[in-house]
Amino acid sequence: MTTNSHDFSTLFAADGTVLRHPDRPQPRYRPLRAVRSFQGLMKDKEDTSLVFKIFESLPSKSFLPRVHDLSLSEQGEMLRSSEPRLPEILDDHAALRLTPKGSLAHAYCDFMEAEGLSAAGLVAEAERLGRPKYPDLVQWFMERSRDTHDLFHILTGYGRDALGEACVLLFTHGQAPSQGHLLIGYAGAANIKKTLKRSKAPVMGAVRQAQRTGKGAPRLIEQSIRELLAQSLDDVRAAMRIPEPSTYRECHRIWRSEGIDPFNLLAAKPVEPELIAA
Repeated sequence: MTTNSHDFSTLFAADGTVLRHPDRPQPRYRPLRAVRSFQGLMKDKEDTSLVFKIFESLPSKSFLPRVHDLSLSEQGEMLRSSEPRLPEILDDHAALRLTPKGSLAHAYCDFMEAEGLSAAGLVAEAERLGRPKYPDLVQWFMERSRDTHDLFHILTGYGRDALGEACVLLFTHGQAPSQGHLLIGYAGAANIKKTLKRSKAPVMGAVRQAQRTGKGAPRLIEQSIRELLAQSLDDVRAAMRIPEPSTYRECHRIWRSEGIDPFNLLAAKPVEPELIAA
């Protein structure tokens, strides 16, 4: 079910929460601002505020309808009741470790602990940007989207290397179309290609595969995360139709054969001709 954008501030959940708060600024399409922000991001990849500006400047026409269709559905009402905030669930590793070995929960804990990450840390990083919050369903939807990001890494098998992050962005675009994901994901992949001009790794093939996989998978944001965490990782991947990231892994294999560290591409030296021919 869809509705016109001007009607969103008159729609409410069963508990009275408005879909879109009337004080929330109307999104404006500003592609030049997005390009400038992206150029700044290429110079300072640690400036996460620029990522927000890119997405803010390239609003998706399908965003509010997606918020509407999930948050006002029976499934959305159940998720808001049973999982109002995901960080408390995701950061309780002691509880997650009580699930059977091989579960998504164990894989998630292993990943987050190895990388020194936490769901609360992602929240704090977002809140440092100082963006205003509104008591509406849009806020819930955006926060749930943010809090499921690291689960994408585990479910897809894409790492936190430069190509892995680009692939996760394109997988996310497949799940929730956004020009921001397209810009950062494909431009990031193009930057890798530019950095490693002579490498044979199929970088663009990897991100295209990620986008197809995201489009063909059920939307993670619509699933009960608590229920998924208790299940076998293999079973969750099968249910969500997420195959092996074969092209991404082929890129890693080729880079290693060329003497390139996939997790430190910026430090890569030019590939020698004899390595390319090997």
